[in-house]
Amino acid sequence: MKKRLFLKSLALAGISAPLSAGAMDQWLAKFADRSAESMGSDDDFWMRIRGGYRLKPDYINLESGYYNILPTEILEYYITQIREVNYQGSYYMRTVQWDNKRAMAAKVAAVAGCSPDELILTRNTTESLDMVIGGIHWNTGDEAIMAEQDYGSMLEMFKQVSKRFGVVNKILSVPNHPESDEEIVKLYADAITDKTRLILVSHMINITGQILPIQKICDMAHKKGVEVLVDGAHAIAHIQFNIPDLHCDYYGASLHKWLSTPLGVGLLYVRRERIGGIWPLLAEGDKSTIDISRLNHIGTHPVHTDLAISSSVAFYQMIGAERKEIRLRFLQQYWTSKVRNLPNVIVNTPVDPKRSCGIANVGIKGMKPGEMADLLLKKYKIYTVAIDGANVHGCRITPNIFTTTAELDVLVKALTEMGASV
Repeated sequence: MKKRLFLKSLALAGISAPLSAGAMDQWLAKFADRSAESMGSDDDFWMRIRGGYRLKPDYINLESGYYNILPTEILEYYITQIREVNYQGSYYMRTVQWDNKRAMAAKVAAVAGCSPDELILTRNTTESLDMVIGGIHWNTGDEAIMAEQDYGSMLEMFKQVSKRFGVVNKILSVPNHPESDEEIVKLYADAITDKTRLILVSHMINITGQILPIQKICDMAHKKGVEVLVDGAHAIAHIQFNIPDLHCDYYGASLHKWLSTPLGVGLLYVRRERIGGIWPLLAEGDKSTIDISRLNHIGTHPVHTDLAISSSVAFYQMIGAERKEIRLRFLQQYWTSKVRNLPNVIVNTPVDPKRSCGIANVGIKGMKPGEMADLLLKKYKIYTVAIDGANVHGCRITPNIFTTTAELDVLVKALTEMGASV
């Protein structure tokens, strides 16, 4: 991304860009002729990127999947927006609030490869997906299909619509190591009946990092008259894709994960012809049924968080989508390739690089995930999260672009010793 475009993207509300922006632009220009593939394993390059983060020295952070720490320049820009909104007060809220939110939504739509009139900004993935799950015109006896590996908040929402509207929930289990896309597609296809209304499917399963064949699932479902809702919490700004190419009806994601926005920003994509069929989360005034803004009424909210999207998108584009995906996949393959065949070590993520990216899950035979996470932190100073359910028993490992191979070597050493001690 050219320097002038980066600076322009940070000039919202009359605020100038962080001083580091120009220096970073000049430095990145040196790598313009390098292929993204060749830079995936270039630790020197990524160490320079790491320098833009303020990282806690107490532990190695391998839990970026919950919340992506902001680079310093995005954090400072965010703080500046808080000050600016506070400075303008009600004037800002009554004049340009919604124009700026639409502008930020358009930036996100560009990242997602979709039309701005099919996307709104929400507060997180849960709000986005639950708006669809709770907003469909359900009839008693309608069926919904989901997997036990899907995110808990969505499963709880389906339980609620079951109690409220008499929806029948059919829960399947996605294998950790599928043999083919067809195996996954058949799993969902076999659960469909003439009463099925909706399938919830994860683009990237949050507990294992497995990437599912979304387009194939959507095409199969549509042939049977079934709509598809995709949980993309971990996919946006992690792997490269355009939402319309997935052929899904609805797509929800959080931007505070891999796009590195401040906490409190998500997206909801609704295919144009589906917009009128969803009840808004909160009542909105009379608007056209094809106007997606009818789903976007949430009352007064922290508008400065939306403004920070400009900086996050600019940072992502400067790093480069392809470059980032390749680096994250390299980091995951770096450590999983070293531990897959170790005694008593169980990797719960497919070995095929195309079926995952930066996220993976690993367990120790005979060791409870909670005990494993506790040992990793106390003995090896590695912070991660325990997963114990839905046929997944281990710790989720989510490096970030600031993670080094030296840090992952510590993880490999820890897993080697833990496996040997069982």
